[in-house]
Amino acid sequence: MELLQLSRGVIDSLAAGNLVAANRQAPLELTEHFSQDRQSLWRMRSAQLQEHPSDAAWISRAIYDPGLGRAVGVAGFHGPPDDSGMVEVGYSVDPAYRRRGYARAALQALLEVAARDPSIHTVRATISPDNSASRRLVEQYGFVAKGEQWDDEDGLEIIYEVDAGGAGSAVRTVPE
Repeated sequence: MELLQLSRGVIDSLAAGNLVAANRQAPLELTEHFSQDRQSLWRMRSAQLQEHPSDAAWISRAIYDPGLGRAVGVAGFHGPPDDSGMVEVGYSVDPAYRRRGYARAALQALLEVAARDPSIHTVRATISPDNSASRRLVEQYGFVAKGEQWDDEDGLEIIYEVDAGGAGSAVRTVPE
């Protein structure tokens, strides 16, 4: 599994809901999960890059499976570390490819990036209370619930955080 950065053109095409144009520009095949299912994400990231082009190195990437030769999901940070050294992770796996370890591998890769960057002190994940699989996953990496928030797009979310320095090595095996 690899996390591949998408070009501004691909992100803008996805923001416009044009998967055909995005696939013409992308270095890999993107599924419907990248367009209709995630269009609001791409609109937000397109606007973010318009205002802060340097955020490109931090934001959503394609989760790529070289064995399949295609993208199976999206993962990345919401942006660079804030003034307190916090980054928020996000990931989503195409329903056709779930339960194969892609979310785990993507989260592990993001936590390793955070652990190597001395400017990052805290990693946050915000997850719907109904998403028990994702909540179990972050808890296995030492994330602890710190509260709740209301997101206008996603509704109620539980805020999870973990110390960036030890997050990648904090994996505990928990039965699913």
